[in-house]
Amino acid sequence: MPNNIHRFSPHIRFPNGKCREGMEFYKSVFGGKLDFMTVGQAPQDVIKNMPNIPKDNVMHASLDSEGFSILGADQMRDPVVKGDQVTIMVELSNQKEVDDKFAKLSVGGQVFMKPEKMFWGGYYGSLTDKYSVEWALHCRSKEEGVRRKE
Repeated sequence: MPNNIHRFSPHIRFPNGKCREGMEFYKSVFGGKLDFMTVGQAPQDVIKNMPNIPKDNVMHASLDSEGFSILGADQMRDPVVKGDQVTIMVELSNQKEVDDKFAKLSVGGQVFMKPEKMFWGGYYGSLTDKYSVEWALHCRSKEEGVRRKE
């Protein structure tokens, strides 16, 4: 069976609205192309479920360079516990791969978001496995490209 994993990437949840600052810092260290999407740029049906989150908070950031990606967002759920703000993001080839690996990782764990098509064009799900490791599984769609540079 071929390995359909495209790459593993850390996903960092920044406390106190520090995503933009943190990702700019990582860009200054590692280089690469940096893109942001704010909460205010999300579709209205997504924003209505986030009434207490400032519209200028970063919903999705990506720093891409040859050989790596660092993903990030401003913290939007339970308060950050030191050491608890990194998720392993796995980019896969297709939805079936996401569903298969998600099903295996979720046994004995806790699902945060079941895999589903997302407004940015990808297919995404997140969970904590039985060892308390946070995972996010994703595949890109041909139409993906909603990310906006600011």
